[in-house]
Amino acid sequence: MNRTWRCRSPRTFFGLTDDYMESVYEQFFFLKYSGGWSVTEAYNLPIGLRKWFVERLAKQLKDEKEAIEEAQRNAGSGRSQTYTLGDNSPKPQSYSKKY
Repeated sequence: MNRTWRCRSPRTFFGLTDDYMESVYEQFFFLKYSGGWSVTEAYNLPIGLRKWFVERLAKQLKDEKEAIEEAQRNAGSGRSQTYTLGDNSPKPQSYSKKY
């Protein structure tokens, strides 16, 4: 029996493609691994909001990496920061009793 389909579109027309679902799972993994989200939290986010959180988290991690690299470059060049007490240190008190 020769079957002819009424719709000439490929069968993948309906539903989500494997590539799309893989990108969604990558977003879930990134939010879980780097952001501490649960899979349920990431799954229940609206798509636009989930995309914003993924992009924002990626930007935050990039900025932190650049700050660490800058601090390492400054430490290597001898321009390290030192902590000094300055005027913020407490004044020593005398505990001798005065009679």
